[in-house]
Order: sequence, then C-alpha cells, then structure tokens
Amino acid sequence: MTIRLLLADDQALVRGALAALLDLETDLTVVAEVGRGDEVVAAAREHSPDVALLDVEMPGLDGIAAAAALRAEVPQTRVLIVTTFGRPGYLRKALQAGASGFVVKDTPARQLADAVRRVHAGLRVVDPALAADSLVSGESPLTDRETDVLRAARDGAPVALIAAALFLSAGTVRNHLSAAIGKTGASTRAEAVHAAESNGWL
Repeated sequence: MTIRLLLADDQALVRGALAALLDLETDLTVVAEVGRGDEVVAAAREHSPDVALLDVEMPGLDGIAAAAALRAEVPQTRVLIVTTFGRPGYLRKALQAGASGFVVKDTPARQLADAVRRVHAGLRVVDPALAADSLVSGESPLTDRETDVLRAARDGAPVALIAAALFLSAGTVRNHLSAAIGKTGASTRAEAVHAAESNGWL
C-alpha cells in the first residue's frame, strides 16, 4: 500500500528537497505541496493524504494551528511536524493540537521515512532528544496575559504601544513584563523574550 503525503513548508527549496527524498521510497508518494499553513486543510480535502508533514513557522497559519484544524476538519489525515525549531514548548503544543509526531529537519532521510510509516500506523513518534528537553523544561510558567505582553514586546515596542495594542494600562503592562522577566530568570525584557522563544512558550 502506498502512503499519500501532503507537505507544508514555506521554503520552496526545503519542500522540494523533502518531496524528492520521500518520493524515493517505494511505499511513499507526495500528492500535494503547499507553502502556507492556511492552505493545509483545503489541500487535505482535495488530495486525501494519509499523513501531512507540517513545518511550524509558516505564513497564514502556523503548523501547530494547522494540525489542530486538520484534526477537526480532516481527522483521517495524521500529522507529523517536521521543523527546524526543535523547541520543547512547540513539542507540547503540537501534541496537544493532535500531531502524532514531531521531528527536526536534520533527521536522516531513512529515519524520516520510517517516522512517516509509524505515524501512518497510528504510533506516536517524537525526536528523543527533544522529548528529554521537554521533560526538563516543563510547562510554560507564564500566564496567558504575560505571554501576550512578551509577544507584543518582541520588537522592542515601548510600553505605551504595547498597552494600546492589548487594551491594557501602561502600569499593567509593566507588571506583566516584570513578572515574565522574573519567571524566565532574565534581567531584561529582551532576555525574557529570548528565553521564552527558546523554550517555545511564545
């Protein structure tokens, strides 16, 4: 039996390389490729893939949100996240969104093909190093509001702009930033943003 695949990655070169590698396997065939997360569900409906390989960071909709949309709307298609960003927080979010597997892009081609087969068979596949990191780093210590504020502070926006964007007072924004800095063990908000991003909490 041939396993039908959908590839979603915003980098055409990476998508093409993945397609070429996977098509070399006699039991795998790529039936659709998209470059945006918000194109995933429509492509899955049209081509009925068995497994969708999704990048995390894509325009339109990220891979984790696309995985959740697939689970809700095309539940027969299983999801394998294949990403450059091997962050523990992303792993947890992806599994919570319904992904069956999570591997990084430097996984050897044979292991990637095996991961696809295992996901298709109903098994869960997770990069072992990432799974260990996930256990060590734990859940995000940030509240939803602290996460929103840190996200808005990514580009160094002043407190007044963050407050206006999130409909909060400047004092509330400062309090959330201070709490986030403390919880991430950072000294500045830039360090807090970096720490949260590195753990996949943003």
